[in-house]
Amino acid sequence: MCSCATLCAWLSGCGWGDACGDYIRTRSCRYPGATDIEAAWTLEAAADPRRITRDPDPKSHWGDIRIVGYSPAAGFVITVIIDHVDHSGINAWKTSGADLRAYRAAAEGEDEAP
Repeated sequence: MCSCATLCAWLSGCGWGDACGDYIRTRSCRYPGATDIEAAWTLEAAADPRRITRDPDPKSHWGDIRIVGYSPAAGFVITVIIDHVDHSGINAWKTSGADLRAYRAAAEGEDEAP
C-alpha cells in the first residue's frame, strides 16, 4: 500500500506538471466520449478517505501507483496514476469497470460496518 508520506508528498506538490495537466484536461480529444479531467479533481480523489491505493499498480510495467477515489467537484470516481519515483501525476480518467466495482464494494462495506 502507498505510504502516507508518498501520498502526502504528491498531494502537497499538486503532482501535475503543465504537460501532464494539459494531457488529462484534453482526454476527449484523444478518446471520443472520454471525460476531461481537472487536476484539482485528482487531488480530491487522492484525499478521499475511502480511496483504494494500489502500490504498485498491478497493471503498471514500471511499478507506478494507482489511486481510485471520489472527487466531489467532479461528481464521480477517478483513477489517478502517479510515478512511483518522483510522485508526479502521469494520467487520470473517470473510473469504470473493475476499479469502479472495487471502490463501490469497499465503500458499501464500510457503510455497513458497526
